[in-house]
Amino acid sequence: MSPRTLLLIPIGALLLLSACGAPPKPPLKSPPLYVSPSAAPISLNPSALGVPGATFPTPTAAAPGPAYPTYTYPTAVTTTVTQAPDTVPATPTPSHAAACTGSPTDAQLLTLIKGQPGIPNKTLQVDDGPYCSGEWSFSTVEITGASADQLEPLMVVTTGRDTTLALVAAGSEVCTNRVLTSAPPGIRVLACGS
Repeated sequence: MSPRTLLLIPIGALLLLSACGAPPKPPLKSPPLYVSPSAAPISLNPSALGVPGATFPTPTAAAPGPAYPTYTYPTAVTTTVTQAPDTVPATPTPSHAAACTGSPTDAQLLTLIKGQPGIPNKTLQVDDGPYCSGEWSFSTVEITGASADQLEPLMVVTTGRDTTLALVAAGSEVCTNRVLTSAPPGIRVLACGS
């Protein structure tokens, strides 16, 4: 190493040490001071902190109450819930029509449906009815001698009396649009079930 390099090392070290300044002093050993934001200004004795000539606000009594806003919450409201029944009461079904007195007779009904499409070409008999409401009637007809479990009875819906007797529907399903919209409730219950 050259003598010049040897001279630069101590000079560099001195420059580094002088650039940092004096080492920091240890902090004062005093308890932390907490001041509420709403408190009045305070003043401390500067000599108590060991700082000559320093002035601080004078301590006064803190404002009463918390430093944060207080919230009031609404009280609980009690409500009574009424539960609906599990089943909705059904609209009462109207009673079916009463038995006819006079026309149409069993013979008139059988003559009216004989030869109609869907009506068997066998000997028939009126099984139940006729039931009448106004000018409308409802009956069930079956094949003579057939047991109830062999064939489904045929239903017959008519309007009019005696010579004006007219067929509305005959067969295993007589709940037609005309029966639904025009028949009296007692006949509609028998033909459509409602």
